[in-house]
Amino acid sequence: KCHGGGDKIASVEHHNRHAKGNVIESGVEPGGPTATVLVRKGTLRVGQTILCGEFYGRVRALINEEGQRLKEAGPSVAVRVLGLNGVPDAGLEFSVVDDEKTARELAEQRFLKERAEGLENKKVTLENLFATLAANQSKTLKVVVKADTQGSVEAIVEALKKIESDKVSLEVLHSAVGAISENDVAIASASSAIILGFHTRVDSTAAEKAKHSGVQIKLYAIIYELIDQVKEGMAGLLDPVSKETITGLAEVRQIFELSKGVPVAGCMIASGRIARGKVRVRRRKDVIYEGIIQSLRRFQDEVNEV
Repeated sequence: KCHGGGDKIASVEHHNRHAKGNVIESGVEPGGPTATVLVRKGTLRVGQTILCGEFYGRVRALINEEGQRLKEAGPSVAVRVLGLNGVPDAGLEFSVVDDEKTARELAEQRFLKERAEGLENKKVTLENLFATLAANQSKTLKVVVKADTQGSVEAIVEALKKIESDKVSLEVLHSAVGAISENDVAIASASSAIILGFHTRVDSTAAEKAKHSGVQIKLYAIIYELIDQVKEGMAGLLDPVSKETITGLAEVRQIFELSKGVPVAGCMIASGRIARGKVRVRRRKDVIYEGIIQSLRRFQDEVNEV
C-alpha cells in the first residue's frame, strides 16, 4: 500500500513540474503568432510565461486538435499556443520560465548571440569568396558539382581542376548526375562549400534547406560560364550580388504624438509581413524616411514581425 502511494506522489510531482517540449509547427494567425508544441515533460498552463529560442510570451490560450480551448496540457499532448511575441522555427525547444522579465532577458541574449554568430559565420559564396577565405585564413574553395549527364560532370570536374590560382586552391567534395538534393546541401553546409549545377534542377526541399543553411547554389547552362565565374571568384574579381526584396507593405492610418520621442505611426498591413529591420516610408512617390524600425508593436505587445 505504501509503495503504491509513493508511486502516486512521484507521478504528481512529475506532472506539476515546469513544462518543456518542442515546437512542431508555427505560423501567424489573425490573433498573432502561434506555435503548435508537443509537451515532453511537466504541464503547460494558460497564464504561464514560456521561452522559445529568441521569442517569449505569456500563454494566452491553449487549443487542441479539435479546436477546443484547454486550461492545461500534460506530457505527450500537442497544443497550439497563443501569446508568443514571434514565430519560432519548428524543432526548437520551449520551456516555462518563472517570470516575464527573466524570459525577456534570456530571449534578448539568445537573439544577440544568434545575430553575432550569424555575422561571424558568414557563409562562403562565389561573390564574397575572397574576403571570406582571407578572413578565415583558409585558402581552399570547396565545391559540390551536379550535372545532367556523367559526361558533363567529368568535363566540369576536369576543367575545374585545371584552374590555376596562386591564392586559392579548389577541392571537389562531391560530384554526381541528377538534381541537387538535400544530401548535397548537407555536404556543402558541413564544409562551407558552394554547389554548382549544370543543366539540372534543385529539389524544393533542398532549396529550403540551402536557404536555412546559407549554402549558395549556382545554376548554369553553359560550361564556360561556370568555369569563368569560378575563376573570377577565386581571383576575387566577382562583384557582390546586391538584391533588394520587398517583404511587405503597410499603410499609415494614424499618427500618435508622444510627450517625448518621435511620433508613432499606426499602420495597417496591406500585404506580406513587416519585420523589425530596414524600412522605407513613402509619401506618394517621395521617400521621406529610410532606415531601421526602432520598435514594432501589435496592440501592447512588442513583436518581431506582423
